[in-house]
Amino acid sequence: MDNNGSQEMTVPVEGVAGGGTAYGFNDAEPLKQSTDPSEVPTADLVNVWCMPNTVNVGSQETPRPLEPINLLAARNERESFQIAMRPKVSWAASSPSGSVQVQCSDLCSSAGDRLVVGQSLNLRRVVPVLGVPDALVPLDLPVTQLSLLPGETSVIWVSIDVPNGQPPGQYDGEIIVSAVKSDGGGSAHLGKHEKDQLCMELNNCLDIMEPIEGKPMDEVVERIKCASSSLRRILFSPSFSEFISTNGSTDMMEEDVVSNLSLRIKLRLTVWEFIIPVTPSLPAVIGVSDTVIEDRFGVEHGSEEWYEKLDLHFKWLLQYRISPYFCKWGEGMRVLTYTSPWPANHPKSDEYLSDPRLAAYAVPYRQIIAGDDSRESYLRKEVEILRSKSHWNKAYFYLWDEPLNMEHFDNVRKMASEIYAYAPDARVLTTYYCGPGDAPLAPTPFESFVKVPNLLRPHTQIYCTSEWVLGNREDLVKDIVEELQTENGEEWWTYICLGPSDPHPNWHLGMRGTQQRAVMWRVWKEGGTGFLYWGANCYEKATVPSAEVKFRRGLPPGDGVLYYPGEVFSSSSEPVASLRLERLLSGLQDYEYLKLYESKYGREEAMGLLEKTGVYTGPERYTLEHRPIDVLRGEVYNTCRPS
Repeated sequence: MDNNGSQEMTVPVEGVAGGGTAYGFNDAEPLKQSTDPSEVPTADLVNVWCMPNTVNVGSQETPRPLEPINLLAARNERESFQIAMRPKVSWAASSPSGSVQVQCSDLCSSAGDRLVVGQSLNLRRVVPVLGVPDALVPLDLPVTQLSLLPGETSVIWVSIDVPNGQPPGQYDGEIIVSAVKSDGGGSAHLGKHEKDQLCMELNNCLDIMEPIEGKPMDEVVERIKCASSSLRRILFSPSFSEFISTNGSTDMMEEDVVSNLSLRIKLRLTVWEFIIPVTPSLPAVIGVSDTVIEDRFGVEHGSEEWYEKLDLHFKWLLQYRISPYFCKWGEGMRVLTYTSPWPANHPKSDEYLSDPRLAAYAVPYRQIIAGDDSRESYLRKEVEILRSKSHWNKAYFYLWDEPLNMEHFDNVRKMASEIYAYAPDARVLTTYYCGPGDAPLAPTPFESFVKVPNLLRPHTQIYCTSEWVLGNREDLVKDIVEELQTENGEEWWTYICLGPSDPHPNWHLGMRGTQQRAVMWRVWKEGGTGFLYWGANCYEKATVPSAEVKFRRGLPPGDGVLYYPGEVFSSSSEPVASLRLERLLSGLQDYEYLKLYESKYGREEAMGLLEKTGVYTGPERYTLEHRPIDVLRGEVYNTCRPS
């Protein structure tokens, strides 16, 4: 169904109940004389204002003055902001308070160049998860319609993607918000797109309910809940507004809605000459659980549908400047990781691994799909093929997650030895946050942790350590790096997961936006050459695509989950990004700005810029406001653009 209605009350995401108490909304009752949006300015009915992309705009966010939007973006960069809307009064005969239509124009330069709506400019509705704004559900373009709830602030996330070849210059456009009497027409006025969406949603309900015979009772209950939730989304969608509201329907066309009563948000984007590198300067490798995909979407490992699902997730994630790898955990934190589900001699593998957007890729230690070859024979064939490719320098093997004792470390060394027998130049990545607990390498835990390279050498080339170990002691970085033999190709990467916790940078749900964006500021300042995150879709097991999303027990909310299944919010199978994933992207783009500045003025000057603007000094000292970020980016623009 369309994502334009007030979906928060029915979207099956753990903890989403709207939060709509309408507390303090005493003036939202219908007026004795109805307020007609065709006669009254939209600004008299709705508060509309804009917020930076680092702000978590909650349902009780208070209105602010509306100001024009001025953004700066390099080419091949995405820049975003938020539009918040909160009804002043109700102009509907019953709840919700009323509906607004939002219409976007292309952004145009004086030279006639354009950033086109639906291609470069996109809108998504911010949906709360556990009461925290997080999910970004796509909206129709160029015109979309939303129902506003009394006493609640609704938010739209606006993204602008600037293509590589976009001519530099100033681009102007506007976003028009118009209060409307109803949801723009009832079911009798459904267009082909709406009918198609409705048909898909109803078919989805059938797919959920038809195969329940003989199923366990708990699965039957889950399927009934999912079908009920889907039907409720249909019922409360704009398509059926005339049947659940006494407003009646109107035949008002989109162009008729936009008038001198509408509210216009002026938008200016300055596109400058710098091109964000297509291949990220920092390899940010992030895991995607194939088991979660198999369970939720009901696809058999190795089936045609399985390949299609993995392909969808891989290609969708590349837009976020990350290098995805699929993973399956085994006994004792042994982990099978692979970027391409196809064997190395398959054309799709070459397509995946040679993609310039991919900065690094994981090579599986054993077969992903069971076959006749022995593990040794399979490994030999794979590395022989991959070593002949120009992209081999992006390859790594990730064999074990966080070894804890000598048996674990010995297993890493044994597996690495097998790999080196066929590929002496292979890179093995090992994540760790401590030395072996049963055989301390030094008197103190930290000293033992620092000595891990001596235990793993030469069976690891990428030493990937937890940021949690450092705490707020950035000075300890030198102790770690001094143990590495960088002249022999050894690298230091970092990772976050369960820790570090607040106030340190991480991607947990409910953390401040700047705190989430600061993850990559920290990586740049500490000097690591890569980054790993354990999971982007690691929520609790479900067997229906549209089932409620639940975070894993024992982990901070949001840990291991950076996007959601599209089917949870609509009939679309395209994944739904979180705000945290968008802030990850912003942080990686900031990393490229800092790299550019460093290339021109040196690392010490770049470090000084990061600190003097107040953006980031350390893991407990970073900006809580957005303005310093704009100051830093503006300084890079002013000092690094061609004269």
